[in-house]
Amino acid sequence: MEKTNRLVAILEIGSTGIRSLIAEIYDAGEWKFMDRAGKPIALGRDVFTSGQVSRESLLECLTVLQNFRELLQGWGIADEDIHCIATSALRAAKNRDVFVDRVHQETGFNFTVVEGIEENRLMYLAVRFAMKNDVPQFWRASSMIIDVGGGSTEIMLLRRGKMVAAHSIKLGTILIDRQSRLALGSVRSQERYLNETIRNTSEQLNAEMVLSHVRTFVVAGADARLVAALIGREVNENCWVIAREEFVKFAEKVQNYSVDETVQKLHIPFADAEGFVPGILVYKLFLERTAAVHVVVPLVSIREGLLIDMARGVDPELQEDFFSQVIASAVNLGRRFHYDELHNRHVANLCLTLFDELLREHGMSRRERMMLEVAATLHDVGMFIRGSGHQKHGQYIVANSEIFGLHQEELDIIANVIRYHRGDLPSPADIDYIALQKDERILMLKMTSILRVADALDRGHSQHIRSITVEKKSEAILLHAQGNYDFSLERIGLEEKAGLFQDVFGYKVILN
Repeated sequence: MEKTNRLVAILEIGSTGIRSLIAEIYDAGEWKFMDRAGKPIALGRDVFTSGQVSRESLLECLTVLQNFRELLQGWGIADEDIHCIATSALRAAKNRDVFVDRVHQETGFNFTVVEGIEENRLMYLAVRFAMKNDVPQFWRASSMIIDVGGGSTEIMLLRRGKMVAAHSIKLGTILIDRQSRLALGSVRSQERYLNETIRNTSEQLNAEMVLSHVRTFVVAGADARLVAALIGREVNENCWVIAREEFVKFAEKVQNYSVDETVQKLHIPFADAEGFVPGILVYKLFLERTAAVHVVVPLVSIREGLLIDMARGVDPELQEDFFSQVIASAVNLGRRFHYDELHNRHVANLCLTLFDELLREHGMSRRERMMLEVAATLHDVGMFIRGSGHQKHGQYIVANSEIFGLHQEELDIIANVIRYHRGDLPSPADIDYIALQKDERILMLKMTSILRVADALDRGHSQHIRSITVEKKSEAILLHAQGNYDFSLERIGLEEKAGLFQDVFGYKVILN
């Protein structure tokens, strides 16, 4: 059967430039790169100095994007196949909405500003694609993926290929240069500034996964790709490796280079040279805290991650793997706050049983099932702060944490589910509840009603009810419990907490 294909383009506005990728996507989820282009723009230097994009940078971006518009027209790519994203610089810009609107009016490009955690997800997809099965240690031991950009550093910690934690840290090459100058007045003092910053960051990361146990150190940045071309060796067409001692030796050689020396000695453009040394020093300092013997360098970026996402669409196997990564990240967050893992995971399993048996009644999607599992997994995480009112403490912890693969809007819904899993029900006076969109409030109430029932079924945190089966009657949901117990405590719990379920779905919940 002959393959059908379509041309797609991805445009990215980053801290240091605007870049494009053009590819041909086939109907089997395969693709072929056709063209790449890039133009340096000092957008990040604007934003991280003044807090917003300057008029001059805006006009320069418009000129560059008009040129890209002509390029894409030459390829005959339809507007619906042009995907536009912006990263850390625009995330931090006070005038980002005005910028995005002006760009749309002048060029027709509609840019989406991606969150740091979404940037992590796309980079993870790209890294997996690049490494394939040619770096087996990644799937057998602890790993760290790090990408230093102009405005932020994206870090993922994995254990046997499964996500432990993901963070977007405000530590980019432009910020490093600016902060080291402000604090100490010399470019040569950067390493001292970085040592202090990375030491503090490493202490936080060690609470999630001990960095000295990391065996695979994956660097996904443009600076590392340049180093790989100079001193690395090829693993496959999309992945290179550099020996640890060679990378450290190279970093120590270039750490005192000025920008001009970097241009002259490494033969790279001035725009790339500006943040090169700070970026390499960040990689070196993190590398030295691990036990990795090689630096793995995938020749990919967030653009390839988005291409993979587009080309493969809803791949059930890939989607399930992704959801498992989200849950693994949530479990690790719970462990950081010493939650009752047996109780929380048991309640999550009961939630999933109710979800699966009541699909017709609630009409929620597979992704929303995953969100409910996250909420159930973390519903008692606020106990770390105080037992009294722990639902409110849990809401705060989740709303202000990073869970791999979840957008802030999804975290806000989950945080509200946790807030109302016990105690008072939502009211128009609750600011965080009212801040949700109407459809988000309905979704939150559905999830909360299920969680309240599941939590009541383990009221004593003793897992007396091992499992349940669900029987639907005209006016009631009958829960048949398996376990050696009279379930009197759980029946009391249902009387206290199942009212919301009846309000939302119209069924009384009865425990048999």
